[in-house]
Amino acid sequence: MIKKVLFVCLIFVGLDSFSQEILCNVQVNSSQIQTSDRKVFQTMQTSIYEFLNNTQWTNTVVKNEERIECTMLINVTEKVSNDEYKATIQIQSTRPIYGTSYKSTMFNYIDNNFRFKYLEYQSLEFSESTHLSNLTSVLAFYVNIILGLDYDSYSDQGGIEYFVKAQNIVNNCQNTAEIGWKAFESDKNRYWIAHDFLDSRYSTIHDILYRYHRTGMDKLGTDPDDARFEITESLEELRKIYRENPSAFILKLFFDSKSDEISKIYSEAYPNEQARIIKTLVEIDPTNSSLYQSITQNQTEDR
Repeated sequence: MIKKVLFVCLIFVGLDSFSQEILCNVQVNSSQIQTSDRKVFQTMQTSIYEFLNNTQWTNTVVKNEERIECTMLINVTEKVSNDEYKATIQIQSTRPIYGTSYKSTMFNYIDNNFRFKYLEYQSLEFSESTHLSNLTSVLAFYVNIILGLDYDSYSDQGGIEYFVKAQNIVNNCQNTAEIGWKAFESDKNRYWIAHDFLDSRYSTIHDILYRYHRTGMDKLGTDPDDARFEITESLEELRKIYRENPSAFILKLFFDSKSDEISKIYSEAYPNEQARIIKTLVEIDPTNSSLYQSITQNQTEDR
């Protein structure tokens, strides 16, 4: 009897320890589709939610509270046929900052080329070795990008294997009719997201993500001055990427997630820090130059 009880306890411990890595909120918006029956879209939302949250994406042991929080908003714009849809998908993921209630945005991206087939109640299947459907390939692709960014932020080069998995999905989709997977279709699509995170010219991005988050953001609550120094050093490393290729997609991906956060961080900085970082940011992220210039306007009185 004791052995049976122990066995049951071990099962429950195992289930808690090996929970899935992703905790994803899924929303499917079908307001642009003219139909009297919206049940299929609710079923679609449930199927996608279960696919994302119930799939074991890594071999890492995680607890429920350690799952990576993300959101996927699918805006269906056209019903092409009975089972085919055009949509956009917005993906956002966050990372908790040590010792605080703050969550830092890791990925914030809108993919405007999301075309997929969905049959109500049909199970969603994915294979790492072959392309089964555009719906699951796109979802799995972004899950691996989310994982890569998160793991990079905790361990230097820690996310590489997930960026490789994302690139493998891209490779599996080269013969598909759906757009978004091929280099010649655009200079800013799924192909280039995976490509840039593995391009040797931009390899410093992995060190930057680690230093910015683990030795910077995670220390803001206990040693803000040292934390900002680490963040400044990491951001200045982005110059190497900018000077290699000012239009590198990876820079846009980074600043689309971080520009607002960076502006707020340096509103608490000393004037000399502000001047230094503003000069760097205006050079490497000119799109947001007005945001960075406003940093000095928010300077705290004791600085």
